[in-house]
Amino acid sequence: MTPPTRRTWSRRGRTPVINVRGRSQRRISIAALACYRPGRRSRLIYRLKHHTDHKQPGRRSLAWTDYRDLLIAAHHQLNAPITLVWDNLNVHRDARLRAFIDGCDWLTVFYLPTYAPDLNPVECVWSVLRRTSQANIAFTDPDHLRRTLRHGLRIVQYRSDIIDGCLTATGLTPPTSRLKPQ
Repeated sequence: MTPPTRRTWSRRGRTPVINVRGRSQRRISIAALACYRPGRRSRLIYRLKHHTDHKQPGRRSLAWTDYRDLLIAAHHQLNAPITLVWDNLNVHRDARLRAFIDGCDWLTVFYLPTYAPDLNPVECVWSVLRRTSQANIAFTDPDHLRRTLRHGLRIVQYRSDIIDGCLTATGLTPPTSRLKPQ
């Protein structure tokens, strides 16, 4: 993974150059939900998947079963019905996932317009993650990247004000500031 550069320097008149070792074909996929309930703190529920066998043909991203499992886990953690606003990723529109959604009375799904990352609060979370925990780091191996991602996502999870900011940036009404015990 090429590290995102947040800040760099060099002598005046010289272009800064960042040397990075060769690229790996391994892949790490993340799925996340930015959730809120009126009167409670905002939450981030995520799943990380490391695709270790990069030389075998097949899927190197999250499957519909991974999204199904994320939704079930979110339902158990939130202990409430879920209204889900999703982008138009092809896996989100998979017929098997739609059949699962249709069979759940606790799940209502709305889809965002075709290309609207500014309406998706999770895109803001990815931006925060890239600018904070991933900035200016050349990862030594996939485990280093995975540890850094988990640490950055935990920081976002425990800082509900960051999630509130991401929700507000999309035009959603942030939860009330008065917190109730969960």
